[in-house]
Amino acid sequence: MPRTAVPPAPISPVTRVADSDRRRTSASVILRSVLEHGPVARSTIARLTGLSPASVTDHCARLTGLGLIREAAAPRRSNGVGRPHVPVDLDDSRFVVGGVHVAVPYTTVSLLDLRGRVVARRELKHRDRLEPSELLARAADGLGALLRETPGCRALGVGVAVGGWVDRDSGTVVEHPLLGWRDVPVRETVGAHTGLPVQVDGHARALVNAERLFGQARGDLSVLHLFVGNMVDAAFATNDEVHHGPRSQAGAIAHLPLAGGTEPCACGRVGCLQVELSERTLCRRARQAGVIDGVNPMHVVAAAQAGDPVAARLLRERARMVGRAAGLLLDVLNPERVVVTEVGVLFREDCLAALRDEVGAGRSAAVSPSSFPDSVLAVAGGAVALDVLYRDPLASSWPRPPGVPPESS
Repeated sequence: MPRTAVPPAPISPVTRVADSDRRRTSASVILRSVLEHGPVARSTIARLTGLSPASVTDHCARLTGLGLIREAAAPRRSNGVGRPHVPVDLDDSRFVVGGVHVAVPYTTVSLLDLRGRVVARRELKHRDRLEPSELLARAADGLGALLRETPGCRALGVGVAVGGWVDRDSGTVVEHPLLGWRDVPVRETVGAHTGLPVQVDGHARALVNAERLFGQARGDLSVLHLFVGNMVDAAFATNDEVHHGPRSQAGAIAHLPLAGGTEPCACGRVGCLQVELSERTLCRRARQAGVIDGVNPMHVVAAAQAGDPVAARLLRERARMVGRAAGLLLDVLNPERVVVTEVGVLFREDCLAALRDEVGAGRSAAVSPSSFPDSVLAVAGGAVALDVLYRDPLASSWPRPPGVPPESS
């Protein structure tokens, strides 16, 4: 009797999702490999990632079609024999991402290329009593101006970094006490003004991702970032994942008690980490000492660089207290690396030495300043968008070159 053909089993939605997840993960691994090692041969990518040569070739074709990578100009021969290997590299000439970092006194808008390098930036000082919607609209207008002034750049999306409690999933600033923000729909507002995909996250998490992608923490298994500005918060990444916690509340360390602290906090206690270390406190102490007459912490740094011993002492004292805070977090989390963003540590060796001395000789080598001392806020916003791009370069939300269809799921 003739055999009856068995119809193929239907592909379940779970299988489709699993296949989509594998494609997304493989594309991410390959794009990260090109970022780190490019120009690099496809065969080398296969060896580094453990993916099959066929899979690497397929994904490289997809990423090339999207304009994210390109073949390098000069092919390379393997041992001088056989067919030459044509390496691939990032195509950093076509696309940028927009960055918005909202600080207390001003907003920084920027454009970053795919390597996390700042292409253009501008600071927008805050006016008194500026509503969140007005501030974000000004930021979007500032990004538009940067794009018009930078011909040949096409924006893939926008990243927004803000201090305080930022819910990444909803794109909302839940609470920022110093700005007076509560439940501000940042993603919705900026997206409406720019017409681009918008990602939102806390600035400490943004910067820990920047360090992992483009900075000195690349390849480290666990990284802690401590941000000390007017707001003080932290972010922790392990195994290539940043811990967010429910509603992205992880990293809220403002009210951790700091031994030796003397500043009264609005919460009713004394010596809370943020009120003790904030730039507002530094500048107030500098004004009381006659070092400066304003509220810009960089003026304290400038006075120290010009030889003012009081300014230098204030910065060293603050760095020691930052080191004490870093030591607390090291005790709890035990990361492989700690990156600190703080003005004294960024620009003065004596402050870095004071911080490391407070951390202790056995752990001081794990502590380093930000990889982006001259552009930390400009990098923060763009890093939010770049982290999402490198995690899912095939996402249909990214703008496509003409004629390239979205990925099917």
